[in-house]
Amino acid sequence: MDRTQFQNTEEQELQEAQPAEEGRDPAVEKSRDEVAGLECGKAETMDLKFNNSRKYVSISVPSKTQTMSPHIKSVEDVVVLGLNLSKFNKLTQFLICVAGVFVFYLIYGYLQELIFSMEGFKSFGWYLTLVQFAFYSIFGLIELQLTQDKRRRIPGKTYMIIAFLTVGTMGLSNTSLGYLNYPTQVIFKCCKLIPVMLGGVFIQGKRYNLADVSAAVCMSLGLIWFTLADSTIAPNFNLTGVMLISLALCADAVIGNVQEKAMKLHNASNSEMVLYSYSIGFGYILLGLSCTSGLGPAVAFCSKNPVRTYGYAFLFSLTGYFGISFVLALIKIFGALLAVTVTTGRKAMTIVLSFLFFAKPFTFQYVWSGLLVVLGIFLNVYSKNMDKIRLPSMYSVVKQAMDLRKSRTLAQTV
Repeated sequence: MDRTQFQNTEEQELQEAQPAEEGRDPAVEKSRDEVAGLECGKAETMDLKFNNSRKYVSISVPSKTQTMSPHIKSVEDVVVLGLNLSKFNKLTQFLICVAGVFVFYLIYGYLQELIFSMEGFKSFGWYLTLVQFAFYSIFGLIELQLTQDKRRRIPGKTYMIIAFLTVGTMGLSNTSLGYLNYPTQVIFKCCKLIPVMLGGVFIQGKRYNLADVSAAVCMSLGLIWFTLADSTIAPNFNLTGVMLISLALCADAVIGNVQEKAMKLHNASNSEMVLYSYSIGFGYILLGLSCTSGLGPAVAFCSKNPVRTYGYAFLFSLTGYFGISFVLALIKIFGALLAVTVTTGRKAMTIVLSFLFFAKPFTFQYVWSGLLVVLGIFLNVYSKNMDKIRLPSMYSVVKQAMDLRKSRTLAQTV
């Protein structure tokens, strides 16, 4: 076969093959392509849905060897000083928290008054605050090193404001003990509501209900009565102490809101807040004492009595640091209502022990004025928890008394 015949044979075979291709219906081909495209698209859609479901629903559980971030903890996981309270029932948790609050804060109050009862120490309240801030900074650093996440979350400018308010709260409070009896200082500390309400009225234009106003009135009357009793029988009473503790209360009323807002906004831990606020505050106090020439005499005095000054200050700071841990656990487990009740009872016990362990004049006017302050605290708690605390109305009380009287009358007649 020559080359020409071979080419003709190839062309013939190609022509015979083309009709087989051309014989296919274009509509059928189009429908097949659409079906194939739909199946492919459906497969892709299912795959996308599957991937999306995996992306948003899947939960990765860390192994026991892995440590979760301290900012992402289980609600049931409440650890205080290495003790996991979630292993106990509610009653045991409550008893442990109450015992911790009473034990550590009663020791804290006793040591604070013991330090200021030392002859010649009353003028060194700011130096005691400096030492206390140093110990708190060390405790906060140790606690932060034990956590997995060591990053600073709150901006430095915010910490500078918080540190300034913390210095005002604790420094002025410690310094006021050089001019006031310890029970008077504790009574003033119970009345934080008064500067909070005044700031709310004059700064934010808030309006308060009858229970809040009644609470403020009871606290104010109790404070006035207690202060008058102190000025009458206390030989070392000084209005300077009242001014100092009042300013400390104002700073304390502001710092709570600033701390809470910063911690919620930046999701910061308690150890971070303690470390940076107290370490910056330590710098503030150190600078202030250096500028006012108050650092040298304080160091010279404390170096003569290191055990009674630095030793007591260490225990004083340690018990205060532990006490606040139990208060926070009490708030987390049982809420602020029960926590306020426990801390109020602790303050009342502190005042009683102050009169028992330290010699000071006493009058029953202290008792009545203290009860007025306690009534104000109860009204304040009641106003914030009206939905949980339901007091009986006057009508129901009168009706119950009338029904009881009728039942007694019928019993006597029979």
